[in-house]
Amino acid sequence: MLGLMQDWSLTVDRVLDHAKANFPRREIVTRSVEGPISRTTYANVWRRAKQVTNALRERGVQMGDRVATLAWNTERHIEAWYGAMGMGAVLHTVNPRLFPEQIAWIINHAEDKILFFDTTFAPIVEKIAPQLKTVQTYVALTDREHTPKSSVAHFVSYEDFIHGHAQEAKWGGFDENTAAGLCYTSGTTGDPKGVLYSHRSNVLHAMAANQTDVFGCGANDVVLPVVPMFHANAWAISFVAPMCGAKLVMPGAKLDGASIYELLETEKVTFTAAVPTVWLMLLAHMRENNLKLSTLKRVVIGGSAVPEAVLRAFEEDYGIEVIHAWGMTEMSPMGTLGKMLPEIYAADHETQIRTKLKQGRSPFTVEMKIVDDEGVEKPHDGKAFGRLLVKGPAVARAYFKHAGAKNEKGECLEPCGFFDTGDVATIDELGIMQITDRAKDVIKSGGEWISSIDIENIAVGAPGVANAAVIGVAHPKWDERPLLIIEPKPGAAPKREDLLAFLQGKIAKWWMPDDVAFVEKIPLGATGKINKLALREMFKEYRLPGAQAAE
Repeated sequence: MLGLMQDWSLTVDRVLDHAKANFPRREIVTRSVEGPISRTTYANVWRRAKQVTNALRERGVQMGDRVATLAWNTERHIEAWYGAMGMGAVLHTVNPRLFPEQIAWIINHAEDKILFFDTTFAPIVEKIAPQLKTVQTYVALTDREHTPKSSVAHFVSYEDFIHGHAQEAKWGGFDENTAAGLCYTSGTTGDPKGVLYSHRSNVLHAMAANQTDVFGCGANDVVLPVVPMFHANAWAISFVAPMCGAKLVMPGAKLDGASIYELLETEKVTFTAAVPTVWLMLLAHMRENNLKLSTLKRVVIGGSAVPEAVLRAFEEDYGIEVIHAWGMTEMSPMGTLGKMLPEIYAADHETQIRTKLKQGRSPFTVEMKIVDDEGVEKPHDGKAFGRLLVKGPAVARAYFKHAGAKNEKGECLEPCGFFDTGDVATIDELGIMQITDRAKDVIKSGGEWISSIDIENIAVGAPGVANAAVIGVAHPKWDERPLLIIEPKPGAAPKREDLLAFLQGKIAKWWMPDDVAFVEKIPLGATGKINKLALREMFKEYRLPGAQAAE
């Protein structure tokens, strides 16, 4: 027997329809790429997104065709999102921080028909356009006045692209499992893989993301998504905000500490989200200028593990709640959030800090387990390590065009039906998960595992340290030993002995790095994470002190 409820498909277009119907005058504020602050509303974005839909249809875009964006967080980018997805096209967000060759490869692999791009990225588009096989129209996300000159054929400004098109268009009406979005992994080990989100997965993911113990946003919130829209659904914020009626503040291309601080204060932001490197810049700006935050209540930090120094600064110095988040592109991307349980609220402050440094609990829609190399499930006791596997309605079961398939169905799943995250983790009795390393980055010394992440998060809090990384270096006796790599702050010159002394008592003795190396800049990947692959290549000839004596 089936239930007797209405069939109401979970399609993304309904999110913006809801915002237009219930919060038509709520603002979307953008620091435009051209410079000035612009202001619009959900109702106006809805109308212009409909114009995008009609313009795409006129250019021959049909359901299932891919439409790419190479763009910052702006109102025009939001319009392009919903205009493409609303008609059943697939919105492909391209990360501009990739190498031009990678961008060209991704666009060709996706077979994108239209490319929307901010003028910031015009030089990239100019360079790769001759390599792009399927793009028929290039749309600069600006008006005619600010459109750069280009030798690229079929080149038009966004305002000209949508001009004259009706502000009404048919959205939805298709199966909720229809493809909605496409985002490629960063591809640090081989070609990037495309993760193809459905309308259903995006809506369920956004609803899960906005549970009270996750983001918990409402119509009274002012939300600043510093996390770029080209990072896996902007961590769902581009759906969450219109779903609950929150005011949106879009930062555009300026993500430095001073620019972010200005928006936080002038627009009275209450909730924001970004990777740790952004918050390091903001905190440095605030300290240098003796500034405070008057309205900010919650900050989500994800993309890589939150450094302890950043967590303590927000919570202890500024009274702002930090929500530590973990996830991945294949999870839409949300996996766990670090909202505290009653047991932790009742504990002392240091226990709370230690808990918040872990990745947190999975919300409803995400299942997790840890297994050994033979696939045997490990206990949730906070001590046992294992490969982290996940399952849920917003978790990928296959990659676009079946890249990386593990079975005859073209799926990327383990035999048990779970997705292998590539992370090594523990899960405790309260369901709190902690990543100890990437499986490929874990340091195995004398048969024991050493967490490079834990050492990095402590080391980055040492005086004079801007960033820290740990890699395993070959050792004749112990197989591998940790090497601490330090990027000093400008003008600082931290010493090896002082850094090792700083780690004393904070990590297990046998975790202590065998040496410290200094670099001008620690390489970061396209998503802002430390590029361990590049570091291992940089130090491939490095020999640890005392290693020769052990041979």
